[in-house]
Amino acid sequence: MPGLRIGELARVTGSTPRALRHYEEHGLIDSHRAANGYREYDERAVVRVRNIRHLLASGLTLADVRVFLPCLDRDVATAAPSPAGLRVALERLAVLDARIAAQAAVRDRLAAALRDAAASLR
Repeated sequence: MPGLRIGELARVTGSTPRALRHYEEHGLIDSHRAANGYREYDERAVVRVRNIRHLLASGLTLADVRVFLPCLDRDVATAAPSPAGLRVALERLAVLDARIAAQAAVRDRLAAALRDAAASLR
C-alpha cells in the first residue's frame, strides 16, 4: 500500500508541508523516499502529527514534544500523564507565567506613562 505524500498528510492533519518537514528535521516523524523521490509517510504519521499539533497548541515547544516521543503514536490528549510529561508541562507553564508577568509589567508602565502624558496636557 502506498504511503501518504507530504501534501496529503498536511491536508488530513491540518498542517503544512513546511511544518511536516520541520517535524521530520526534529526527529518527530519519519518518511521514506519513493522511487520518484517524493517523501512518503505511513498511516501512523497521521496520529503522530495530530498529537504533535495538539501538544504545540497547548503551549509546548518542539523540544518539549520530544519528551512525548514514546507516546506520540497513541492519543496523548486522553492518555494518563507521565512524570516526564508533567515535568515538562510544568516547566513550560512557569516560562509562560513569567512571560505573561513581564508583559503585564510593560503594559502597566505604558498605561502609567499614557496617564501621566494625558494629565500633563490638561
